[in-house]
Amino acid sequence: MYKVVIVDDDPIVVKGLSELIPWKKYDCEVVGTAENGQEGLAMIRRLHPHMIFSDIHMPKMDGLTMAAALRSEYEDTELTILTEYRNFELAQQAIRLGVTRFLLKPSNMEELEEAVAAMALRLKKKGITGQQGASSENAGSLLVEKALEYMRENYQHRVTLTDVAESVYVSQWHMSRLLNRHTGKSFSELMNSIRIEEAKKLLADPSLRIGDIAEMTGFQDMAHFSRVFRKLAGISANEYRKLV
Repeated sequence: MYKVVIVDDDPIVVKGLSELIPWKKYDCEVVGTAENGQEGLAMIRRLHPHMIFSDIHMPKMDGLTMAAALRSEYEDTELTILTEYRNFELAQQAIRLGVTRFLLKPSNMEELEEAVAAMALRLKKKGITGQQGASSENAGSLLVEKALEYMRENYQHRVTLTDVAESVYVSQWHMSRLLNRHTGKSFSELMNSIRIEEAKKLLADPSLRIGDIAEMTGFQDMAHFSRVFRKLAGISANEYRKLV
């Protein structure tokens, strides 16, 4: 039996999908339901379902981010997206992530059953098709973009790899691997680069002391800031200030 998890913030939709689709006809069984993406991702990691039905716009986490997190970690999981939004860009992104079906609400029973049948067929063909690798790479790329965005928005604070991983709903180990694969750099190298680029902008303001700039860009002490600045810029912060 294929295990199925349903993730949607509308309890009526969850109830309808759980009870109306003839799951046994497709050798499937609903093993869990969740009302938001964060809860859904935790459930998926615990239950390891073969199929997922998920909404896109939900509290705490959107289904597309969840889809990217899932696709980068669990390549073989089949996913059908449900949405009320007729957004072509969202549909394109979902397709790049390798979702099986992108259905508009309200979906009729024929569409839903066709999605279940398609997911079941793909599961049976795993190992034959080569589509999983491409969708996994696209998912990883999207997660890295979101991770870098989070780092740029929070560089002034004490940001850890765990914080970044949690922001895109993947494990710390998986986040580290994704950053290395897609950027060729480690988390600390990326964080330092972002902070030093911001520091360079601030050095153009003569009213700011270098010690203040170090603190403003998230460095814990002046000595660390000086070492990192010289390593990345090739000169000291004082020397750089004279050039701008």
